[in-house]
Amino acid sequence: MLPAMLDCEWHKLDQSNTKDEENMLVTGIDHVQIAAPEGCEAEARNFFGGLLGLEEIEKPEPLRSRGGCWFKVGSRQLHIGIEEHFRPATKAHLAFAVNNIESVCAVLKGGGVLCVWDETLAGVRRFYASDPWGNRLEFTESTCADST
Repeated sequence: MLPAMLDCEWHKLDQSNTKDEENMLVTGIDHVQIAAPEGCEAEARNFFGGLLGLEEIEKPEPLRSRGGCWFKVGSRQLHIGIEEHFRPATKAHLAFAVNNIESVCAVLKGGGVLCVWDETLAGVRRFYASDPWGNRLEFTESTCADST
């Protein structure tokens, strides 16, 4: 059983290594991928690049024929991949950490995106939105004094 965490502890993972990293099988997350329908690239560039301001990065040549596009998110990557029989992920989601959640919400609303606030968790402000194909996205900002 995992120990209970206090309000601001649940999202403040210790970034220092508590285990010998050489013995760890998984050491981090390289990228996340969300599925989208064929022909989604223009909408992806408008939403993730235009509205959210993410930098598009070039896909490696051997993968370009598969469609989709990739974006840089901090030191990680977001891959938009083509799924032949696409169905949006309405529960599973990725969460973007942001610095000014009110501004992000305003930008999305200005782009016609519905934003639904969730005040369930202490220590964080967050809302949910959907990408152009209906995939659930979460946007979070810590309200704790020391959010590192």
